[in-house]
This record gives sequence, C-alpha cells and structure tokens, in this order.
Amino acid sequence: MTKSPMTKPPPTDVLSALPTELTAPLFAKARVVSLAANETLFLAGDSGDGCYRVEDGLLKASILSPSGGERILAIFGAGAVIGELSMLDGAPRSATVSALRIAKLQFISRMTFDSFGATNPDVYKHMVTLLAGRLRDTNGALIATSFLSVKGRVARALLNLAEAFGHDVGQGRTLVRQKVTQSDLAAMAGIARENVSRVLQEWTRRKLVSRLAGYYCVEDRRALAKEADV
Repeated sequence: MTKSPMTKPPPTDVLSALPTELTAPLFAKARVVSLAANETLFLAGDSGDGCYRVEDGLLKASILSPSGGERILAIFGAGAVIGELSMLDGAPRSATVSALRIAKLQFISRMTFDSFGATNPDVYKHMVTLLAGRLRDTNGALIATSFLSVKGRVARALLNLAEAFGHDVGQGRTLVRQKVTQSDLAAMAGIARENVSRVLQEWTRRKLVSRLAGYYCVEDRRALAKEADV
C-alpha cells in the first residue's frame, strides 16, 4: 500500500514571500481569515484595502472569460503574499482569489503596511522583487499561450507546480505535495481538461509522470522540460 505523502506544503518560492525578519513584525497584529475549500477570498474588481499572507492551505488567482472559462494565473501556498498589487497602487483587485482547499491567512490593511514601511523601507525593495517575479511569470504564461503546443503548456504547468511545491523523492523524481486536479491543470495551461487527460495518459505510459496517492509525481523532469521546450 502506497504511503500518503506529506500534505503540508513547503514554503513557496522566494518571489512569493517576504523575509521572516519582515513578515514577523509586519503581520504581528494581523487579523486571521479562514476559508473553506472553494470559498472566495476576493473578486476581480473589488477594492484593494490590504494584503494577505498564507499561513496554511492552497489558493488560486484566476480570471474568467466572457464565456465563463477559467484561467488560473497563479497558485499560492504557505508563506505567499496575496493582494499586494492593489494595496500598493490603490486600484481594484486584478484577479479573483479563492481557496483550492481549507486555508488560513493573515490580513493587514493598507494603512498598517504604509505605517510599517515608513520605519522599515526595506519592505518596499522586497515588494518590488516580488512584483518583478510575478511579471516574469505573467510574461511566461503569455509566451506559453502564444507559442507552446498543448503538451508544452501542460508540461509548463506541472514544472511550475514542481518548482513551488516539489519534494525530491530520489532517483530524479519530484513529488508535487499538493493535490491538484486535471481541471486545475487545464485552467493553468489554458486548454480543455480533455486535452490534459490525453496528455497525462501518454506521459504515464512513457513514465514521465505518475500518481502517488492522488499526488502528481514528475518521474523525469528533464524529459518533461523538453516537452515544454525550455
């Protein structure tokens, strides 16, 4: 019987988080927000009155097409900061954020952030780095949509998940320690779920990808990168 992997995610990449020496005092008096699975944190167009830090759980930022199709722009795990763009420029939220599973967050207002920044200006440097990373991710997604094949888009989505939530389980294998559905992968890649299913079936036969207790495992990261033309 396969042993279920750890369900608590590792911290997301450094572009999604702030250093501990800043987050501890910044969120020291934060308001705790709890979300059930599939519950919405905020909608695109809502006023941006503050930002959140993920303590636990998994969330997604997405946009909807006029026809109702969803495109996932980013997935956030523990340590990630969400909603910083609207907090900095005062504009409405640019995307909808909702929980993929039960989540716990900390919320601080824009006023609290501005007060903290006045005595800790380094926080702005880290915010700029965070925003630059998000911009690079957006550029990458645009390139993928414009130039990559269906297989390339799915490979890119899996590789991004492996980078953010991957755990080395030996022999070049990377376990994605978050349960992500085919529909989630389709929304990340911007293609139909049926296409994702066909691609994953082929990669399973070729031993590029497997499933371990409901978790995706990248069996051959180098071969998957070739599929994504990266």
